[in-house]
Amino acid sequence: MHPDPEFLLSPHERAQFERDGFFVVKGALEPALVADLVPLVTRIDAQERARNPSKPLDRMNHYDVIGKDPRLLALLDLPATFHKVWGLLGWNIQLYHTHLTVNPSLPADGTDLEGDLMLGWHQDSGQLNGDLETSPRPRISLKVGYFLSDTSETARGNFYVLPGSHLDDDFPGPDRKSLLPGAVPVCVGPGDAVFFDRRLWHSGSANYWHEPRLVLFYGYSYRWLRPRDDMDVAHYLDDCTPIRQQLLGLSPTGGRGYTSPTDEDVPLKAWIEAHYSDASSKT
Repeated sequence: MHPDPEFLLSPHERAQFERDGFFVVKGALEPALVADLVPLVTRIDAQERARNPSKPLDRMNHYDVIGKDPRLLALLDLPATFHKVWGLLGWNIQLYHTHLTVNPSLPADGTDLEGDLMLGWHQDSGQLNGDLETSPRPRISLKVGYFLSDTSETARGNFYVLPGSHLDDDFPGPDRKSLLPGAVPVCVGPGDAVFFDRRLWHSGSANYWHEPRLVLFYGYSYRWLRPRDDMDVAHYLDDCTPIRQQLLGLSPTGGRGYTSPTDEDVPLKAWIEAHYSDASSKT
């Protein structure tokens, strides 16, 4: 990982994240990387769908994908996005969740494209939302969605969000399948990344375009939170840098290193302090 001040979290991005619960980074992935990832994620999707051939047009999530190919490690600490991750969460962080979402193309003949969005509004983190006592609930984690297909126009499986709803514990509407007042589609192109707070009420939608909608999601949390995936990454660790090892769940000092980390447990802390003394004082 290389220091690059160009990619630090900007005051505008921080303000938007705090206010709206999300922001977009245009061109986070170089076109060559997108071109490399598309056949990879298409192959993963095909392998997983072969196990469930009765639902060829369903929107599907494939979990714990980072361990399936070493090329996916490139997104783990990508400077264009990772600098903003630690800018928001600080240095005591890990990758706790990855998934690939694929929306196959649906037939559009006779369909009300704006009316039949197939929404499913939710917050992330499951039972955690019921167990926490404070209101609004704490952030704890965020996701970066790397879009590999073109969703720059609506009806292409767009990611829908309700800006500002990350501060609403309860669902702000009567029906989780209908379009909420104030909700907006996030229209982004291949290589763009969407950052969003886990508490943000959000949804995928139906894809009526002629190409499948492909998105890789990387979730980052504090290290004391149990991973949401099995995190099948042991085959990578010997060849990883210390910072990548931290992000993939290692704690050299053992279990206490997750809740009372030493410098050995969190090499990202020293790296930030060495390269970005001003930024490290704010995280």
